[in-house]
Amino acid sequence: MGRRIRPAGSSTGLETGTITRISGPLVEATGLQGLSMLEVVSVGPARIAAQAVAINGADATLQAYEYTGGLKAGDRVQRTGSQLSGLLGPGLLGTVFDGLLRPLSSAPLWLTQDRQASAEDPTVLNTEWAFAPSVAPGDTVRPGQVIGTVPDAGAVEFRVMVPPNVRGEVQWLAAGPVHPLDAVARVGGVEIPLAQQWPVHRARPFSERLSDAVPLQTGQRVLDLLFPLPRGSAAAVPGGFGTGKTLTLQQIAKWSDADVIVYVGCGERGNEMADVLDGLSGLEDPRTGGKLIDRTVIIANTSNMPMMAREASIASGVTVAEFFRDMGYDAVVIADSTSRWAEALREFANRNGDLPAEEGYPASLASELAAFYERAARVRTLGGATASVTVIGAVSPPGGDMSEPVTTDTQRFVRSLWVLDRELAYSRHYPAVSWRGSFSRDADALARWHASNGDPLWAQRRASASLLLSEADRLSALADIIGAASLPGHEQMVLLGGRLVRDGVLLQNALSPNDGYSSAEKGSALLQIVLDVVDACQTLVARGVPPADVERLDFTPVLRLREDTGPTDADGVLTRGNAFVRQLQQLGNPSQSDRDSGAEKRNSGPPGVNPPESVGEPVKEVPGGADGGT
Repeated sequence: MGRRIRPAGSSTGLETGTITRISGPLVEATGLQGLSMLEVVSVGPARIAAQAVAINGADATLQAYEYTGGLKAGDRVQRTGSQLSGLLGPGLLGTVFDGLLRPLSSAPLWLTQDRQASAEDPTVLNTEWAFAPSVAPGDTVRPGQVIGTVPDAGAVEFRVMVPPNVRGEVQWLAAGPVHPLDAVARVGGVEIPLAQQWPVHRARPFSERLSDAVPLQTGQRVLDLLFPLPRGSAAAVPGGFGTGKTLTLQQIAKWSDADVIVYVGCGERGNEMADVLDGLSGLEDPRTGGKLIDRTVIIANTSNMPMMAREASIASGVTVAEFFRDMGYDAVVIADSTSRWAEALREFANRNGDLPAEEGYPASLASELAAFYERAARVRTLGGATASVTVIGAVSPPGGDMSEPVTTDTQRFVRSLWVLDRELAYSRHYPAVSWRGSFSRDADALARWHASNGDPLWAQRRASASLLLSEADRLSALADIIGAASLPGHEQMVLLGGRLVRDGVLLQNALSPNDGYSSAEKGSALLQIVLDVVDACQTLVARGVPPADVERLDFTPVLRLREDTGPTDADGVLTRGNAFVRQLQQLGNPSQSDRDSGAEKRNSGPPGVNPPESVGEPVKEVPGGADGGT
């Protein structure tokens, strides 16, 4: 067993001061000589953690991360000498933490002010882990290099790395079980503990940032086909109340092809976090065969928890993701919601008397958002691996106002915007991602990736679908005025095609075992079939078939493909869909016997078109009718 290393930030011998003013989470103190910005200070008898955000000589302004009830002027405060840090080690995966990265599993039913940090929690420190070294004494190692692993630390292998500022010869390795703060190796005279402490507001270093685009598959067709997101990029999901933000983020957490998921519940309702935990705990991970929660880290800072801990929870989540990135994994951070974090910044700034900017938010809002989203990156780690941190943040604009500051500032720093539409949500179309207001700035780069990986038509399908949806929306507004029947035949087919794309491709049922998740191949196959069906309908109309007769055909086999085939069954989609397309194409090419048949045969269907029953299903109108409705 290795020697236990003293936790950083011990307050022994450091200066103490006294409280002079308290206003909610804002605490002012004096007598703190030598205090540095962002240093953590222990406040009051309960030793509440607070962070220095302004310093004037020996006077300091602190933001408290706990409830300040019971504090009074004159209470003692003491420096710790360190910034707010998280203990990064085995045991992160499958665990629920609060905003300061303290495990909630060992917390009392009612959270108290005197809770200990992870580096001081006996439950954490007394846990034993098996350490399996992957180097030998005498080897020379560099920063970021893996020197060993910890079996049974989660669904992904936990790798013990050389800290960023350490290099040299391996002089000693631990044998037997170790605790998180025990040394597992000595490199260049420096003892390396099993778990590392890292300041959550400081980005972890890497060798270089990579510019090539590789898609993050979310399993949600509207995102993967129309508004894709590269690994190591950032996306925002703005939407008003009831538009399905939380459900959309939960689906991404469940089905994205990242190695590690970090889900941050920032100021959201406790029942939503309970739903996340319940869903991930009960869902089988197709990669490992275990539960999805086993490769997920949950940071829960619900609406009834201390306000300023929201700010810490965002930084803690990204730091955990960067830690797994440095091991060589692709991590995704899901923050729900950044608006609650911004509200905490606004409240604290107002208590501090800062000059308010737009809608009362602090003038530093844009820079705070930038600092958060810019930590997303696809990099080459110090150890030489290629890995990434992808950040996805929900935005909750009050009243669905997309012009409010958090939404507009966020758009400046993200590469993809997935706007949730209230009308789509109220019509039960989920995910309710608007194809009018959403965008992806990396679509062209990802199209090149798809072309070089066996799908050269990806960009063409995306462009065709986007144009079809745009034209259908334009014609739908016109049809509301003059009526769909007054439009030319080819424009009526555009309306039909828009409905088929919406209902047959973009719509997904999160509760369906076949449709909750869709592989990239199945999504591409569905979109290709729908586009082929639309082309066949346009051909029928060009040959003189009345548009109304085409719309009366039963397209249920196409609309049911997403539900009737497995989540990865692209071949089944193509087989069934192409059969439908061939039958549809034959409707406009009657045989000689059909042309020579009597009046009874001719009267059984539209001129030049066999009865709809030849497609194999009873007559049924496409959902939405001919008016292009949602």
